[in-house]
Amino acid sequence: MRYPTRKRASSTKSQAENGRTEHVEQREFVSWFRKTYPYIRIIAIPNGGQRNIVTAARLKAEGVVPGVPDLFIPAWLLWIEMKKIKGGSVSQSQRDWHNYLHSINQSVIIAKGFEDAKSQLQDFEEGMEIKYGGTESD
Repeated sequence: MRYPTRKRASSTKSQAENGRTEHVEQREFVSWFRKTYPYIRIIAIPNGGQRNIVTAARLKAEGVVPGVPDLFIPAWLLWIEMKKIKGGSVSQSQRDWHNYLHSINQSVIIAKGFEDAKSQLQDFEEGMEIKYGGTESD
């Protein structure tokens, strides 16, 4: 029996956008962020992914809960929910967390991929500069 083979991924932007996972988009964003803002910390919240039942129970007992955004920038009180470009959607538990975070005056960005996250973050930073009268480098 002959099995169909997968085509090699092309380097074209449209194919890259269609097939890239949330993990790849987030990894690319974090790498860009750390190069662009070396003195600002960003952390990942390891809520997603497939786990065996023992690991899942242990993490739940340690305080892991569904819906918490993927990334956090403490200095800016900014949470980032990463989604893949095509097909990613926000769950009810994520919406509940976003509403809670807004209620305690923290910001949440929902980004569809690396480029969207980068663009929204830059807009957020510009808004901070206007609100607080510039940056430390001014």
